[in-house]
Amino acid sequence: MKAMYYDAFEKTPEIRSLPDPTPTENGVVVKVEATGLCRSDWHGWMGHDADIRLPHVPGHELAGIVTATGRGVMRYKVGDRVTVPFVSGCGRCGECRSGNQQVCEAQFQPGFTHWGSFAEYVALDFADQNLVHLPESMDFKTAASLGCRFATSFRAVADQARVKGGEWVAVHGCGGVGLSAIMIAAALGAHPIAIDISEEKLAFARTLGAVATVNGRDTDDVAGAVKEITGGGAHVSIDALGHPVTCFNSIKNLRRRGRHVQVGLMLGDHATPEIPMAQVIGHELEIYGSHGMQAWRYDAMLSMIASGKLQPQQLIGREISLEEAVPALVSMDRATDLGISVITRF
Repeated sequence: MKAMYYDAFEKTPEIRSLPDPTPTENGVVVKVEATGLCRSDWHGWMGHDADIRLPHVPGHELAGIVTATGRGVMRYKVGDRVTVPFVSGCGRCGECRSGNQQVCEAQFQPGFTHWGSFAEYVALDFADQNLVHLPESMDFKTAASLGCRFATSFRAVADQARVKGGEWVAVHGCGGVGLSAIMIAAALGAHPIAIDISEEKLAFARTLGAVATVNGRDTDDVAGAVKEITGGGAHVSIDALGHPVTCFNSIKNLRRRGRHVQVGLMLGDHATPEIPMAQVIGHELEIYGSHGMQAWRYDAMLSMIASGKLQPQQLIGREISLEEAVPALVSMDRATDLGISVITRF
C-alpha cells in the first residue's frame, strides 16, 4: 500500500510503499476512502505524544470500506461502509463496561498507538466495540471529518458541558474543533460566541451560528469582552485551541457556576497552563476535559446530521492528495486554512 511514513520526529515524512495490513482476530482492515488532517497529527509528528513508536504512519480521522475481517468479528463484514472514533476501547476494562470507551485504560488509537489512516489501508482492532456503520446518504469525506474534531466537539458541548437552549457558550479558537462546537451549540439552541485572531475565521463562524465574535488580536481583555456581551459571563466556555492564553481566558470569562471544557490539547511547553484558581473556588466553576466520543454516542450525532440540524460538510475546506498532505502536515502550526483538509486521493 501507499502510505505517509516517518522514522524520526520533526523529519519530513515520505510517501512509501509498505506491506498491506492484515486483521487481528477481533479486528478488520479498512480501505481508506477519506481521512482528515488534524492538528493532533502535527503534535504526533513533533514528538508530543508518548504513545507513538517509530517508525510511524499517522492519521486518525477516517472513513472507508471493510476489506477483511478477523475470525472473532461478528457485527461487520466485507463491504460495510464504516468510520471509527479516534479513541477506541478494548471492550473489557471497567471504563469500557461503564460505556466510557473514550477513556479506556488500554485504548486503541489509529495514528497514535498503532499505524494510522494516511495510507490506502488501515488495520483497526476491537472492531465490534468501536466501528460505526455509515448511512448510505453520507459521503466518505463528511464521515471522515467526524472522526476527531466534530465528534469530540459533540461530546464536549452536549455531554460534558451539558449545553442547554438559551445559554451563552464562548468558544476560544475557530479551527476545526471550535467551528464544530459553534455549529453544535447553535443547533442545541444556545448562543455561541466565537473568539479567534483571524477575521476570516470569525466571519465564517457567524455563518455557522455564532451570534457574536471577539478578535483576540484587537482586544486587550478577551474575558472582559465576553462578560460584556453576555451580561456577566458565559454559562459554558470551551478552549478549542489548546494554549495557555485561551485556556486562561476560557475559565476567566465564565459567570458564576459556569462550566469550562478543555478540548484543545495541552502538550509540550503548554502542558501546565496557569489557571485562575481563586475564581474556580469562589465562583464554584466546573472544569472538564473532553477526549473523543464513544461509538455508541454516534447515533445521536448522526440523527442530527440526517435531520439537517447539523451540517458538518460545511466545515470541509480543501480536498487534497496523500502527497499534498505532507507539506500540509509539517506546516500545520502556521496554517491559516479555513475548514478541515481531507485526503481523498491516494
